[in-house]
Amino acid sequence: MRRYLLASTAAAVLMGAATVPAWADMNAARAFLDAEIGDLSSLSRAEQEAEMQWFIDAAEPLRGMEIRVVSETITTHEYESQVLAPAFSAITGIRVTHDLISEGDVVERLQSQMQTAENLYDMYINDSDLIGTHWRYDQVRNLTDFMAGDGADFTNPDLDLDDFVGLSFTTAPDGKVYQLPVQQFANLYWFRYDWFTDPEIMAEFEAEYGYELGVPVNWSAYQDIAEFFTGKQIDGRTVYGHMDYGRKDPSLGWRFTDAWLSMAGNGDRGLPNGLPVDEWGIRVNEAGQPVGSCVARGGDTNGPASVYAIQKYLDWLSAYAPPEAQGMNFSESGPVPAQGGIAQQIFWYTAFTADMVGEGATAVLNEDGTPKWRMAPSPHGVYWVDGMKLGYQDAGSVTLMQSTPLDRAQAAWLYGQFIASKTVDVKKSHVGLTFIRESTIQHDSFTERAPLLGGLIEFYRSPARVQWSPTGTNVPDYPRLAQLWWQHIGDASSGEKTAQEAMDALCAEQEAVMARLQAAGVQGEYGPMLNEEQSLEYWVEQAAADGTLAPQPKKDNEEEEPITISYDELIQSWAAIQ
Repeated sequence: MRRYLLASTAAAVLMGAATVPAWADMNAARAFLDAEIGDLSSLSRAEQEAEMQWFIDAAEPLRGMEIRVVSETITTHEYESQVLAPAFSAITGIRVTHDLISEGDVVERLQSQMQTAENLYDMYINDSDLIGTHWRYDQVRNLTDFMAGDGADFTNPDLDLDDFVGLSFTTAPDGKVYQLPVQQFANLYWFRYDWFTDPEIMAEFEAEYGYELGVPVNWSAYQDIAEFFTGKQIDGRTVYGHMDYGRKDPSLGWRFTDAWLSMAGNGDRGLPNGLPVDEWGIRVNEAGQPVGSCVARGGDTNGPASVYAIQKYLDWLSAYAPPEAQGMNFSESGPVPAQGGIAQQIFWYTAFTADMVGEGATAVLNEDGTPKWRMAPSPHGVYWVDGMKLGYQDAGSVTLMQSTPLDRAQAAWLYGQFIASKTVDVKKSHVGLTFIRESTIQHDSFTERAPLLGGLIEFYRSPARVQWSPTGTNVPDYPRLAQLWWQHIGDASSGEKTAQEAMDALCAEQEAVMARLQAAGVQGEYGPMLNEEQSLEYWVEQAAADGTLAPQPKKDNEEEEPITISYDELIQSWAAIQ
């Protein structure tokens, strides 16, 4: 397993800042390939060298430049900053400083550059959640035009856009690509496979609930399983059937904008995002203009499906999670399942996979290093129907601002392609486990490593993965709107408001922001154009006439027949499709 670590000792020495030469040639490239990549690439050694030679040649007119790049701090970007940036500098002669800061700070810096046109960074690696913002404000270079124009001489002929599994996430309604993914991870269902397959526990569950313990397909089954495990004594400790977090904190917003409502059945059918109503509950018209968030304007942010989603979150956090979870934020709650006392978690980011197989996770690992846990597709709520997205997938992506001088953008584009190149992507994916390329997902080394990763590889090789996607283009200004979520849902989490009151207030504030954008006219023909208010019944009838879904009326019974599936049968079904 040593070959999957952040960097070999030889590579770390070779790529240390003190050893980066002011010149570039294939000697540096070969040293990098020898020390760091080896056979962990989808390219042969000859193809790797050919790709490195292309980078050397393309960088020649820009050699000697220094550029600044910024991303959030996750394992994948740490590897880029500590290993790939120095390697790129040594190979091309373009010196890169790759800063690592918090996700919120990345968005703040990007906003500042948008507002002031001051070139703070030459490249941002920011989430594709901002695709609706970037498309409407026209402040980032759309890469389709850039690759055909000013960036043509600096675009790798072997970039192979068709190999990127998340390119639809960074493509706007105009058909143009605005960002290039360099890391992706999904939020999935996580559970203790060893407990779920224990004959005594299985028999006890079936005797109590009348059906087999397994991966929950719907929220009713998840709730039964959470109830069953909570308070049990297993392996000498008290177990909880659910894990989450509830502190009124900015990270609470991600918990919900990252597609929790779509898992319940909010919004419309459509992949990667529902149309005309998306998983945030924002409706757009045929021209792509946002026309409402509240049910009164045809949105679904405060509709029955959304309120049901929030109420289930509140109920489960109170009844089935450790008492301290109510006061935790995202970072504090993340390590808890690895401590061995959680039976399942409905909303679990695969970015935690590396930590789940590391030295600090011995409580959830077998003696041979294989996991006691597995991950599987998320269960869905009672309002969900086939054809809807089922969860969230983060896609940190290369973003080039219009305010960045052209030569600096060209140099940054070379670096962006380097960290996403076929030469380095397999090794980078072994380090961070955040997949962007089909060729990487199918690489033999991941077939070999799959048993140690608890279903991650099986998921990414499965047909199910298309139902996981980032925030889409219905959201006209992600930075302004996203910050509203944690404040209002925090009111529900703290008990200050009911779920309905919180979502009513949230949709009203979202519409207030959209109204200001509409009045200012800053987003041109794709900016908001709010609908007149109507009754819920009016919009339900309109949806039926249009063959769409949202907003759905409230169901008389928001509980359904619980359904589970054997994890092993699920994996076998995916294999049969392939």
